[in-house]
Amino acid sequence: MAAYLLVEVKVTDQQAYEIYKQLAQAAIAQYGGRYCARGGRIEVLEGGWSTPERLVIVEFDSLEQAKKFYHSPEYQAARASRQDAAEMNMLVVEGLPI
Repeated sequence: MAAYLLVEVKVTDQQAYEIYKQLAQAAIAQYGGRYCARGGRIEVLEGGWSTPERLVIVEFDSLEQAKKFYHSPEYQAARASRQDAAEMNMLVVEGLPI
């Protein structure tokens, strides 16, 4: 069953964030992730949502694979590089069976 990584991002240092993006992109690809949305236009349609500065959605083949990516040495290196580059909220949600 697919799983979706949802990431709310507030960039604080654009130059440093570019380094993080390159490292994260490589780690996502290595663990089979596919970008579904990455910083596109966001509009709140209903309710009290706060519009994030940037929203990223990544699809993985399973919840387990998403967690392997997150805990991988490759992604931990990316996280270290973004220390002062961005503030993030991240969660993973399991999709519906096909």
